[in-house]
Amino acid sequence: MSEPQFRSDRIATVAIIGGGLIGGSWIAFFLSRGLAVRVHDPRPDAEAAIRPIVERALADLAQLAPLAPLPAMSAAALEFCTELEDAVARADYVQENAPEVLDLKRSLLARIDAAAAPDVLIGSSTSSLRATDLQRDCKHPQRVMVAHPFNPPHLVPLVELVRGDKTAPEAQDAAYQWFVSLGKAPIRVTREARGHVANRMSSALWREAVHIVAEGIASVEDVDRAIRFGPGLRWAVDGPHMLYHLGGGEGGMADYLAHLGPAQEARWAELGAPVLDGRTRELLVAGVTDEAGSRSIADLASARDRRLIAVLQALDETS
Repeated sequence: MSEPQFRSDRIATVAIIGGGLIGGSWIAFFLSRGLAVRVHDPRPDAEAAIRPIVERALADLAQLAPLAPLPAMSAAALEFCTELEDAVARADYVQENAPEVLDLKRSLLARIDAAAAPDVLIGSSTSSLRATDLQRDCKHPQRVMVAHPFNPPHLVPLVELVRGDKTAPEAQDAAYQWFVSLGKAPIRVTREARGHVANRMSSALWREAVHIVAEGIASVEDVDRAIRFGPGLRWAVDGPHMLYHLGGGEGGMADYLAHLGPAQEARWAELGAPVLDGRTRELLVAGVTDEAGSRSIADLASARDRRLIAVLQALDETS
């Protein structure tokens, strides 16, 4: 039997399963694109908890571009469903955002798969779990994949689309094209790896940042300043391979590797492998507490989002 043609250019309604910070941010993003959203979250106070998250995220998005003409918070656009199956059965795409617990996600995805039409794509917002493990109990695993956003999803364009062993390449391609049409910057991950792509690179950077602090080379605040006012600025406009290509001058990457490759290897050889023991944790907590000063987590998150909006406005592109 041939696989169904997966929905991508005819998606009007999205089901969001789990409405925490990630789910709420997804809700706002999809609403801002003129899509109807059906939400299921098992918490008894789910609607009261989620609506403020959505409202704040929509306010952020309004600074980037006019919102879709559909009234973003109207009953027609945003509906909270008591039953998961009710939310999923009327959806053209499903985004699952449950906590990072394999058995919980696996169970939810099996229920979602049973309730959704066979041509509906299903994405999971997991940062580290493998799609192969998540889709194990699904009867239609060919349309189940990781669709991992970067926090906060309503602002950061990246979506990592990861196939499992049973995910159809056509499903990944359909999801890719749909996210592109919404203004996202998806990537196709063709081989599963813990942490996918972006988190693996972020973890590598943070490992060395922790090593530098633990070895007394620089403080937490100075490490953060080094990234924020140095390579972080360049990473906002290009990726590491392209930046090293530019670092080679007219000869590009080939000249960089010929002239500076040995120096790069020497740095790699001295990178640390810190352990998050008691002393190191105390250094990190004390350092970030000093750096934050009197600013609360909410203050820090607000400042982060304000700066992200400014960067996106300056770039005005995701390609």
